[in-house]
Amino acid sequence: MHALFIAGLMALSLGLAAPSANADLPAGGLPGWQVLKTQHSYASLVERLEKAITDNKMGLVSRASATLGAKRVLNKTIPGNMVIGVYRPDFAVRMLEASTAAGIEAPVRFYITENADGTADLSYKAPSAVFAPYEDGGEALETLAAEQDEIFARIAAQAAGN
Repeated sequence: MHALFIAGLMALSLGLAAPSANADLPAGGLPGWQVLKTQHSYASLVERLEKAITDNKMGLVSRASATLGAKRVLNKTIPGNMVIGVYRPDFAVRMLEASTAAGIEAPVRFYITENADGTADLSYKAPSAVFAPYEDGGEALETLAAEQDEIFARIAAQAAGN
């Protein structure tokens, strides 16, 4: 029970104050951020993202939802909000060989947020932007991040598409 309570509180901290994907983004966006507006419902976009992750041979490593946490812990309803961590063991090994410090960034995350009109947005920070601060990783980490940029773009396009 205690672990469930802590997990709920952690989920709440991931997005209770952010009911829209770009509500808090500066006018020009944030470096490396990709935001895809969709016509899909929140529940549909979650399902589509899960399928796109599998179709692109990546692993769904983690999931956190402020929406579920708010409901369970506070009995409060907030707009749909979920963070899904995505990675793959071979990428993890290569990343750690390049930079142990960069390990804190894995899994790389997608962020699904429900809009007031019933649609949902899909956001993510490109892996190249996520790993850019880790200069100790050199060319090996840059190459890895570029490979992941392509995969994440395909996953996002598939999930957000019609």
